[in-house]
Amino acid sequence: METSIFNYGELPEFKKFTSDRINKEFPSVIDKINLEFKNIENFLSNYLNQKNLDWDKVINPLNEVNEILRWSWGVISHLNGVKNSESLREIYSKFLPEIINLSNKFGQSKIIYKALVKLKETNNFDKVKSRILDKEILEMEHRGISLNIDDQKEFNVISEKLGKLSTNFSNNVLDATNAWFLILNDKSQIEGLPERVLELMSISAHEYLKKEGEADPKNGPWKLSLDIPTYTAFMTYAKDRNLRENLYKAFVSRASNGKNNNCQIIEEILSLRTKQANLLGYESWAELSLSTKMANKIKNVEKLLEELRKPAFKTAKNELEKLNKFSKENGFPPFEALEAWDISYWSEILRKEELNLDQESLRPWFPLNDVLKGLFNLSENLFEIKVVEATNEAPVWNDDVLYFNILNKDDNKIASFYLDPYSRPESKRGGAWMDECLNKNNHGRNILPVAYLVCNQTPPSKDKPSLMSFDEVQTLFHEFGHGLQHMLTTVNLPQAAGINNVEWDAVELPSQFMENWCFHKKTLLNIAKHYETGERLSDENFEKLVKNRTFNCGMATLRQLHFAITDLRIHSNIKSNKDKNSEEIRKEIARDTTVINPIQEDKFLCCFSHIFAGGYSAGYYSYKWAEVLSADAFSMFEEADLENNQNIKKIGKKFKDTVLSLGGSFSPLEVFKLFRGREPKTDSLIRHLGLSSVTQEACQ
Repeated sequence: METSIFNYGELPEFKKFTSDRINKEFPSVIDKINLEFKNIENFLSNYLNQKNLDWDKVINPLNEVNEILRWSWGVISHLNGVKNSESLREIYSKFLPEIINLSNKFGQSKIIYKALVKLKETNNFDKVKSRILDKEILEMEHRGISLNIDDQKEFNVISEKLGKLSTNFSNNVLDATNAWFLILNDKSQIEGLPERVLELMSISAHEYLKKEGEADPKNGPWKLSLDIPTYTAFMTYAKDRNLRENLYKAFVSRASNGKNNNCQIIEEILSLRTKQANLLGYESWAELSLSTKMANKIKNVEKLLEELRKPAFKTAKNELEKLNKFSKENGFPPFEALEAWDISYWSEILRKEELNLDQESLRPWFPLNDVLKGLFNLSENLFEIKVVEATNEAPVWNDDVLYFNILNKDDNKIASFYLDPYSRPESKRGGAWMDECLNKNNHGRNILPVAYLVCNQTPPSKDKPSLMSFDEVQTLFHEFGHGLQHMLTTVNLPQAAGINNVEWDAVELPSQFMENWCFHKKTLLNIAKHYETGERLSDENFEKLVKNRTFNCGMATLRQLHFAITDLRIHSNIKSNKDKNSEEIRKEIARDTTVINPIQEDKFLCCFSHIFAGGYSAGYYSYKWAEVLSADAFSMFEEADLENNQNIKKIGKKFKDTVLSLGGSFSPLEVFKLFRGREPKTDSLIRHLGLSSVTQEACQ
């Protein structure tokens, strides 16, 4: 008899997770969880008669059953993101209502709620346990525990609808991205594109057309599509302006028409979120969302975003004027204005002239293996760990996936992680993310933390390894930062270990902190080595990359602020929103957050998965909020002299012992102050963004 594929606490046997086996075996997991839930309720109903309640007797059984659910559904969700198929989608959609129902049962159990409240009232716990209990109680209140029966029923119906709508939203984006393509046959259409992009496009065309023989990058045909590596390269390098326009319009209008239409889904999601927030006594979804975040109130977020918007807007306007002038001097039609599909192209030409930097030409200095070695060496120096590849030890979901162990300074294994580096547009959702495979747990059996790190970088070609753009290098550092917080936790209570219990707007601190090291000379020059010759990146090219960090920084910052302000506003119940749909609200916001107004076809909200299918609803500002923390944290290393390795190691250990180790055991502000010795300041971020020259004047 076959053993079950659902073995909580172990590494998943991914290739055994076929649609048939999931369909057959997952119902028994749900049955087991339901039975455990009943047992817990029965025990607690009697135990509540005791004068004092014990932490282990209340909390440990709840954590165990929640972890079984998280692990089991987590494997299915993970595969749905990295190995998407029609059959897996059907399974995901089929079981999602049951998962939401289970979640609501736990969250709305009056017996569990009473036990948590009494546990807090009858004990004098330390700050860590008190914080965990406060968050658990608040979370139950946010799941509707205090609602009357009718309101609770409505709340649960809304939860189920929101789950389905988010899944449909995500599927529509993936399908719309894959559905649009052009087969190019004329060499003039691909003029300006780098060789490695032509290789990928020709291989894609060859596979699509089912041609015999080998793909021909020089003579085509080439398949132009909306996957990020192709889209970004084409918008940056392709000389054919008409094709850039077509590609841009297709990209920003994804999932906004036809059968993959998210327009109505967005309005339904926003309406249902508002209803759910109102049921819980909040004026808006934004108010509900922020009640559990570090920022706490809408006005605090608006203050930070406005502090950044003013200097960014002024800088962006200057950058656009400069780009307009430059383009006219170099052949752009004199009486035409630059459009959105011209910005990346002309910016790259200006970058080459102004900085003498050709980003594409630097890819050979960033082969994946060398970037990983440099990243691991940096982590070893800062955090007293070793990273050792162990791919043969772990089952993987794709042959490109790598697996690594983290060892402490005594060579004991303390954690592991998977790395899925390459873009697979046909089956893997876009973007990059870190997720939990296994959480640290010292209760019952010793479970070490294991992370999923997922990127979508340029895959290797026939005769070349994966040669990364500098942006892809930063993305890898970013996701590894998330992984470090999950893996280096020293908190023994699983509810607050790693990223658990960390406020959402502080969770980006370690990831954005790690990105800063890409601009540290010694770190980068240890990484950047030509994949063929072994030649190190020159000091000159390093300085160009540092200068490039603030190139068009105003437009880049403004873009993120546009998304953050739009997200916050469409989730806020304010008078100016009345009788307007989300797109109308966004276009209104665009007047102060863009220097090129969105075109009619721009329906970017329809593919804004972060806020409609991810966890960032009324929380997209978190990137900027946490960037303040990360820039200020990194400035402590700068102040100690980045070239003084003894000082850097000392501060690195302090960062590990606070930000990376303490997880959600204390509030983010307390953790930050333990590391930095004071509250965070915005100065370092404004300096890193290159906005310092306009800040003083703009903020007066």
